[in-house]
Parts: sequence; structure tokens; C-alpha cells
Amino acid sequence: MNLPHAFGRLALAAAAALACAAAQADINVGVTLSATGPAASLGIPEKNTIALMPAAIGGEKIHYIVLDDASDTTAAVTNIRKLVSENKVDVVIGSTVTPNSLAMIDVAAESKTPMISMAASARIVEPMDDKRKWVFKTPQNDSLMAGAIAEHMARAGVKTAAYIGFSDAYGEGWYQEFAKAAEAKGIKILANEKFGRTDTSVTGQVLKIVSAKPDAVLIGGSGTPAALPQRALKERGYAGRYYQTHGVANGDFLRVGGKDVEGTFLPAGPVLVAAQLPDANPVKKSALTYIERYEGAHGKGSVSTFGAHAWDAGLLLTNAIPKALATKAKPGTPEFRSALRDAIESTQDLAGAHGVFNMTPANHLGFDDRARVMVKIENGGWKYQP
Repeated sequence: MNLPHAFGRLALAAAAALACAAAQADINVGVTLSATGPAASLGIPEKNTIALMPAAIGGEKIHYIVLDDASDTTAAVTNIRKLVSENKVDVVIGSTVTPNSLAMIDVAAESKTPMISMAASARIVEPMDDKRKWVFKTPQNDSLMAGAIAEHMARAGVKTAAYIGFSDAYGEGWYQEFAKAAEAKGIKILANEKFGRTDTSVTGQVLKIVSAKPDAVLIGGSGTPAALPQRALKERGYAGRYYQTHGVANGDFLRVGGKDVEGTFLPAGPVLVAAQLPDANPVKKSALTYIERYEGAHGKGSVSTFGAHAWDAGLLLTNAIPKALATKAKPGTPEFRSALRDAIESTQDLAGAHGVFNMTPANHLGFDDRARVMVKIENGGWKYQP
């Protein structure tokens, strides 16, 4: 027997085993987001933000596997199935939009894989049940933001309003929450219209709204498609107050909307106007940190609130992974996924770019009023409304 060769083979085998063990110890983070399609203006800054996330947490290497779902619900489900079955991820971040995120819940629950959505609807995490216990989210619930809009309308003397929103779960969820908030403030809704994310005309819906003569109009859309109804209303001479949701808080919406969106009011996460906030605001420091990192990589003025939702997902993981590792559960196992779920759920007093997270078993967002500010579009930019 050739002993040097035998020892060489043994050394190689040992090295391979160690490499395999190291690979198995890596924490795999699956990501599905909408980098193309109608929601691309939201998904691209999220994708850019994933690249800024830490390469190691708690002494363990983090491997990010990023897939594009093209703003398509079926693709989002295909992606999460691939991530959990083929890539054996420990957690999933995504998707960008509400319909996609809602469709992914079943897969997350079936595979017992924690999921952190970057979409807005409260229905992603409410009502809490055996499926949603695996799901968390970083954007403010539409209910929180609808309340801010109704309060602002009431202070401005608005008595009647109209609504036009996406003909999907995002638009419907927003109408339901706005209807409740408006009723609480004594505001009567005169019209409820719908439009598709890929529609090129909303003439019929806008004519109905204009004829109803509301004091204000809320457009329940996200990204650049939300500019379409506002442009059509302007063309038809509607001169009342305009409101949008926090789903439009990025530069692409300002670019596409142009002069037609000047004077619009919307609720937003504090990160949108972080530099304008009082120093005492508990979110200001963490929001400015994200802005510095993002603009350092992509240029001044490039930051958006949507990328900050991904950043906050990363903060949740940075806070939770060491706790999960402390249980001695190994990454890549059901035990680790369960420990990570429990650790995320135990998050307390974590300042993110959008708010302060205080999770509970019944609340998988954990934001309060500190996660919202009112903003006005003025001179092509965002102006904080104290």
C-alpha cells in the first residue's frame, strides 16, 4: 500500500468533509421580489438593498439566493417552492406586492419556513392563525396608514371622499381599511372604483368620480401605475384634494407623475423624510444609516422607502439569528427554522428604517404610530408635514 498516497486521499476526504460541514452551517436566505413587471419600481430598490446586507451574522456565513417573480403571483409561488425544496433555505424574504405575498403563505406554512413579506396589506399577517404564525412583514399595515389619511382629511375639513384602487388584494384591502377609518371620522365615501395594474385608461372610472364631486380622492395603488388615475382626474378638471398610499413613495412615481402629482398628500414611513425629522424621533438615526448605505452605493437621491422594507427585513434577521443559533439548532434543519421563527417573534424595541418593531405572537409587524408620517409632494420632492 502506498502510504503517502493513502494519507493524501484521507486528507482530501477530511478536507471535503470539513468543507461540506461548513457549507451545511451556512444560513441560506431565500429572496423573491418583483424586479421586473408592473411592480419593478418597488422591487429594484429591494434587490439593490439585499446586496447591502451582512455577509455573516452571529459568526455564520449568510448566503442570499435572490429570484425575480416579475410581479406575477404564479411565479412568486414557484420561486418560494424552489427556495424551500431545492435551496433548503432557512427563511424567505418576499414578495414585493400583496397578491404575491398572500399566495406564498401556504408554502411557508407547509414547509415551516419563516417568511418576511415586504408587502403592505394587513391580511398578510392578520388574522393570526396556524399558517400566519410563520409569516412576518416589514411595511406598515394599510390600516395604520389609512388612519393617518382619514385623520389628515378630517383636519382639513374633508366631508366626502372617493376611492379608486387596484382591482386586486392590495386595492381591496386598502378600500376596506379606508372605509372604516373614514366612517370613524364622519367622512362619507361617494364612489369606489377599480383599475388594473397594467391598465392604460381609467376614463370611465374617473368620470364617475368627477360627477360625484367629492372633497377628496384617495388612490389605492402602488408604484408608477398609481399615477394613471391622478393624471386622468387632473385632465378632467378635478380640483379637490388628492391622496395616495405609501405604495407610491419613490422617485419613479414622482418622475412619472410629474406636475400632475404636485400637492398630493400621503402617509409614509419616516425614512422618506428622515433628514427633516426632529432629532428626538426614535427612527431618525436608523433611517439615516440606511440612506447613507444605499446612496453610497447608488448615488444621492436614489433611496426609496421600498428598499428600506428589505433593509428592515435584514435588521430583523440580524437581531434574530444569534438568538436562534443560541438554541444549538443547526442551520438547514427544521429545528433551526422553528427557532428562527420564535426569535423573530420575540423582537422588541428594534429601531428600523420605517419604525420600531415590537413583535408579539398576535402581532407579526409590531409597529405603532411612530412608523408613519404625513408627507406632501412639493416642488417635485417630499415635504414632511408635522
